[in-house]
Amino acid sequence: MNQASHYVGLLDWLVGPVESISASIATLGREIEVEDTAALQQRWRNGALGTMAVTMLTYPNNLEGSITLLGETGSVKVGGPAVNQIEHWAFAKESHEDAEIDRGSYETNSVYGLSHVPYYANMLDALRVKAEGICDGREGCAA
Repeated sequence: MNQASHYVGLLDWLVGPVESISASIATLGREIEVEDTAALQQRWRNGALGTMAVTMLTYPNNLEGSITLLGETGSVKVGGPAVNQIEHWAFAKESHEDAEIDRGSYETNSVYGLSHVPYYANMLDALRVKAEGICDGREGCAA
C-alpha cells in the first residue's frame, strides 16, 4: 500500500489529472492501524475511466506492479516487478518510437527497480547547483 502513490503518480503523468475517484478500502488481513487493501474507480479530467487495485496481502510476495492503458487506437501494458517491462505495445498507426520500445524494458530483482540511485544523485547535484532537479516538490505533491 505504501508504494501505491507511485502508481498514482505514474497515472497522473501518463493520463493526466484525476477529476473524481471512488474507493473501497479495508483492513482485511493485517493487524495494522491502516488499510491493507483498496479498490478504486477513477475518472480523469480528459474523460478517461480507470480502475486500480492495491493490496499488501499477495502471497508469498508482490507479484508485480503494472499499468495497462487500453484505447480505441492503441494498447500498452507495462508490468514486471517494478513497472520495468513493456509487455504489450500495439497501435493502429506505426510510429518511429515503435522501434525503440524494447529499450524501455530492463531487468531487476527488486520492486524498487533501478531509479533510486540516479534520483538521489540528481537531487545531490541539484542541491550543489550542478544540475536542474528532475522532479520538484509540486510534482511530488501531485500524487
